[in-house]
Amino acid sequence: MNAAANRIGDLAVSALLTELRVWPKPGLVSRVDSGSHADMDADTFRASAGALRPFFATLAYAAADGAGMAELRTIGRAAERAMLTATGGVNTHRGAIFGLGLLCAAAGSPDFGGEGERLGEIARRRWGRDILDAPVTAWSHGTLASRRYGVGGARGEAAAGFPHVYRVGLPALRLGLHLTNGDENAAGVQACFALIAEVADTNLLHRGGAEGLRFARRAAASFLAGGGVGGADWRARAIETHRKFVALRLSPGGSADLLAATLFVHSLESRTVPEDGISRRRLPCFAVR
Repeated sequence: MNAAANRIGDLAVSALLTELRVWPKPGLVSRVDSGSHADMDADTFRASAGALRPFFATLAYAAADGAGMAELRTIGRAAERAMLTATGGVNTHRGAIFGLGLLCAAAGSPDFGGEGERLGEIARRRWGRDILDAPVTAWSHGTLASRRYGVGGARGEAAAGFPHVYRVGLPALRLGLHLTNGDENAAGVQACFALIAEVADTNLLHRGGAEGLRFARRAAASFLAGGGVGGADWRARAIETHRKFVALRLSPGGSADLLAATLFVHSLESRTVPEDGISRRRLPCFAVR
């Protein structure tokens, strides 16, 4: 491993921890409460994120050597085992291991380095076909919901280059920063609601079916239509939406994974790779929290 790959791993973990701190997030685990979850809390998420750090770095390092999807999956399965060990068997970050892990691989790829290069496009170009063609060997709640309701889920999102990150999450995050004069928590809330309003979230489909998804999307869209975090009462309105999700046991976990991916991508800045870096090119960098 080297400094460049370790840096990418740090960025990924920072994105997970920042997503955890964002509040209020409807139905999701946060620094304040466990949302719609009885088997996990903020400490569970912190333990999981810490366990995943070396695997995110390994994904970046492997991609620098031209790793194909089969090798990336092997690393991802090892990361999942480490997550389950750290959490006592609780699935906190399976979706993030896949999505954020692919973005880490894209950041480590030799393809990354040009001005304006999108990590999602690199992931789509290098591994998109393999993502869609690979057989499903582990039927998670998300993959079962994808099959039942005919939606793309995490695999479809990644294979398409993470369109909801670039078309929904990032614009909403930046709008939130503008509306609140740089309040990062509020901006995260804005992005979270925007993603819930647009994403066919398989976690919502698993927990609430098609009606649960419709309710969640309508509630999120209503919050945004009322001004989002630009409204004077935005926090109270977000908390009320959160309580409704909890009462219905709805949890938009797919949107949470995309929020972490959005934070990761947003935080990237170009700088020269150290002499012992992955290659002589540009590397994303931001101040790790």
